[in-house]
Amino acid sequence: MEPVEELVSHLSGQGRAIVISANDVDLRPGAADNRLFLLKIGEGSLAAGGRGGGFGERKVTAVMCFERKGGNWSKTFEAAEGDAASYEVPYYVSRLPLTMADGREAMGYGVVDPQLVGDMAKKAGLPSSA
Repeated sequence: MEPVEELVSHLSGQGRAIVISANDVDLRPGAADNRLFLLKIGEGSLAAGGRGGGFGERKVTAVMCFERKGGNWSKTFEAAEGDAASYEVPYYVSRLPLTMADGREAMGYGVVDPQLVGDMAKKAGLPSSA
């Protein structure tokens, strides 16, 4: 599976994924370079949907980093549940518009925060800029 196909699969699949992106999420060919992290969130009875009441669990079960450079997407980092547990979902995550590779628009959850992406890259042992 190509990295952009994997990314689209995670963003439009059944599981919950939080997007932490350096720029607006645009997966179309010709879009600007970008780096984004996906935080996969645990499913189950303890996982809080919107956390409206503040109850529930926001356990990060996987972390992936995707980068677009020169028009090509690559997956540059992946951490499974053991290592992923050290990553936290930012408290200010909200609804985030996503433009998929085919041009259709979708809504996900996440935040555009270049500083946080840089911090997460450092934690993952990646260079600070995409």
